[in-house]
Amino acid sequence: MENTNIKTDCCICGGGPAGIVLGYLLARAGRDVVVLEKWPDFFRDFRGDTIHPSTMKILDELGLLQKFLQLPHNETKQILGNIGGKRVVIADFTHLKNVPGFVGFMPQWDFLNFMAQEGKKFPGFHLIMETEGVDLIKENDRVVGVLAKNKTGQFEIRAEVSIGADGRHSTVREKSKLKVKDLGAPIDVLWFKLSRQPDHSNQSFGYADMGRFMVLLDRDSYWQCAFLINKGEFEHIKARGLKQFKDDIADLVPEFRETVNEIKNWEQIKLLSVAVDHLEKWYLPGLLCIGDAAHAMSPVGGVGINLAVQDAVAAANILIPAFKRGIKIEDLAAVQNRRSLPAKIVQRVQIFAHTKVLAPALAYHHHFKIPWQIKLINAFPILRRIPAHFLAFGYRAEHVKLENLQ
Repeated sequence: MENTNIKTDCCICGGGPAGIVLGYLLARAGRDVVVLEKWPDFFRDFRGDTIHPSTMKILDELGLLQKFLQLPHNETKQILGNIGGKRVVIADFTHLKNVPGFVGFMPQWDFLNFMAQEGKKFPGFHLIMETEGVDLIKENDRVVGVLAKNKTGQFEIRAEVSIGADGRHSTVREKSKLKVKDLGAPIDVLWFKLSRQPDHSNQSFGYADMGRFMVLLDRDSYWQCAFLINKGEFEHIKARGLKQFKDDIADLVPEFRETVNEIKNWEQIKLLSVAVDHLEKWYLPGLLCIGDAAHAMSPVGGVGINLAVQDAVAAANILIPAFKRGIKIEDLAAVQNRRSLPAKIVQRVQIFAHTKVLAPALAYHHHFKIPWQIKLINAFPILRRIPAHFLAFGYRAEHVKLENLQ
């Protein structure tokens, strides 16, 4: 597709999980869809890794799961933690029914590449890289398309419906002037890599002790590390010096006593500013926001990808039949009505975790005691199913309406 003015059924700004999955579903249903991705590839190292059972269930419904699981990935059947030097089990996925009994860990770029390649099998799927939506085109109080920009210039994409799926720093959201409610987040995350040694555990862990909290994601040859800090504290940490920061890591995770010396400078460490917010209204006539553009999530629970995929499925289930008679604002409102409460429930849980667990933990510079709730879960293993089910499915899991697809 040439970068001249384009006419399509749907223009999706953003090639993340929400945008790529929605594009795939619309194209599979016979619709013409243009997906814009501002970067030349999907390789963004700060994107999350977790593929939850709810997402794998959707892939199974689409007949893609077995092929997807042939890609390199890790499987975590239990969520483990190390609190005050003691190992605990927080959730157990092995008892889930009709879905894989594990959380998959796969770099998000592999997931996006997989879905993009599957989408390209349909003639209506058009993925344009290094191109972003920079403004909305409005006529008669209706969004009728997107002004796109790439290295060759600007061009128009006219569409019956435009989708903002361009993440927490959404240009579409900004240009729409839809109101954002900021719920606040008292933490930030320092994101870095450490090599994975042969004697290291093959499970992803959360470590908490002495005012420090870190999560490890297993990426085979290395650990992707998320070190939690109080919001705005990074400059203070840097002022204390790189050696002190590495000592803090080694004290928390003794296995890293030697590995931590792989960190040579602060450039190896990325600051991820955590935000939790949501749009009060997700839509305008001709425009719908989904995924992080509609509700920016904290990394707590690693559920952002899966909520984005759920949004995409709900949007497809509603929009595909609506295209036959013309998209109305009521159809766009129906997507929000379907997905707003699940997003808000997860955000409330995340805010509770921020304010009642993580912020106090970062302020408590003594050996942590295991909370009574986790003691209870470990004393009665059947209770591990409760957090597992919430992490796996959230509230109101979506299913693909296969009758909509060709």
